[in-house]
Amino acid sequence: MSRAARIGGSRMTSPLLLGIDEGTTAVKAALFDVDLRVVREATRRVPTVHPRPGWVERDPVAVLDAVVDAVAELLRDAPGDVVACGLDHEGESVLAWDAETGEPLSPIVVWSDKRSEEVLARLGADEDEIRRRSGLPLDPYFSAGKLAWLLEHGIEDRPGLRLGNVDAFLTERLGAGFATDPSTVSRTMLGVARWDPWLCERFGVPVERLPAVGDSVGELGALRHPAWPAEVPLRARVVDQQAALAGAGCVEPGRVKATYGTGVFVLAHTGAERIEPRGALLPTVAWGIDGRVEYALDGGVFTAGALLEWLSGELGLASDPAALAALAATVPDSGGVRVLPALSGLGAPWWRPGARAVVAGMTAGTRPAHVARAALEAIAWRVADIAAVVDGEVGLDVLRVDGGLTRDALLLELQADAAGVPVERGLVDATVAGVAALAAVGAGLWSSTREIAERLPRGERVEPRRDDAWRAAEHAAWRAFVERAAEL
Repeated sequence: MSRAARIGGSRMTSPLLLGIDEGTTAVKAALFDVDLRVVREATRRVPTVHPRPGWVERDPVAVLDAVVDAVAELLRDAPGDVVACGLDHEGESVLAWDAETGEPLSPIVVWSDKRSEEVLARLGADEDEIRRRSGLPLDPYFSAGKLAWLLEHGIEDRPGLRLGNVDAFLTERLGAGFATDPSTVSRTMLGVARWDPWLCERFGVPVERLPAVGDSVGELGALRHPAWPAEVPLRARVVDQQAALAGAGCVEPGRVKATYGTGVFVLAHTGAERIEPRGALLPTVAWGIDGRVEYALDGGVFTAGALLEWLSGELGLASDPAALAALAATVPDSGGVRVLPALSGLGAPWWRPGARAVVAGMTAGTRPAHVARAALEAIAWRVADIAAVVDGEVGLDVLRVDGGLTRDALLLELQADAAGVPVERGLVDATVAGVAALAAVGAGLWSSTREIAERLPRGERVEPRRDDAWRAAEHAAWRAFVERAAEL
């Protein structure tokens, strides 16, 4: 077992957990005590660029530097020893790099990037078999099409080529090897919990260029960098939404969480059984421990916080997303305005990758506050679309929520009304806390993932105010709007 990061010489120190959350717009790192109380945290923003319509990229070196800098800040004069570290990452985003030098050969192609649509269109005849094997629809959201596109556009297959998700790039550059976990594989469309040779061959992705697949939780090596005073034991590695599933305490079948960030991602824990959904949700891996895999059902809203960023930044309706949300609270309703939040297409349960964002229903009396309110309502109804399917699959009695947008009281009220169930907000930063908690399990500090739920604090609860008749009528009107607007 690797030595823990020890800071402060020989003085008596307390054990600490380190969580590293590599998200879509920023890297957040946090130190926790063994009761999951925050000791200190650091955030580094990483720009996202859009070089062409539908393209979304990030600089891999900037992401690596952000991780190194954030962790260095935390380890400097830290009041204890880091005994376990967890790393989560942005799921479906991929890149190519050189095994010998570690240098990127491509940008990070972000999960919301649409450039692989033409690649996927050529595979239409195999769509049913691809879905049978991977559980996923033929959508540019997932990694396989992105990797295929890179290999068709300048990335030469050769010995020493690395292809993978952001976790494998970071762990190899930081000394823990070229490896990934089952939760990541389940987001690629190249397998469920292990690489599927048929899928890799069909997408033209050489399986020998992909990382080794190990557990999500356990002894996974150590991360090290010259800027850090010592190495840190890596004990958990998962997709960010799976980390949030743990951080919301959804570690048993039937528990459901929604994480509100750039998008909103709803996961329902289903236990050791991989459920084949009857509706439009997707089976995914929650995590793998000691060779055993636990599963979840997944539904994604691709545009949420990104919508508020766009309305405030690009359209200038407010100074920032927080101000936009505050503006929304100044009017009692949207004044008839509707917003389709489809800056990156529509995810579950609609699966319309070609859909575009729409703002409709404006009159001469429409004010920015009405558009802001309509945007929050749209996010709530999109999550309600998924919640309704979750309820039909596994049942839904409480929706546990986390993420930066959940700081907004109006959004929580709108969400409870739209979904028709209580909304419970636990840790706002459940993702970074969740991966640290999984690391505690991996280090043997906690007995199992179930102990995570026992240690989490009780959250704020918001009850629905509207009745079922109102909800049924409004949801029907929302669905009719989506059907019309998605065709524009």
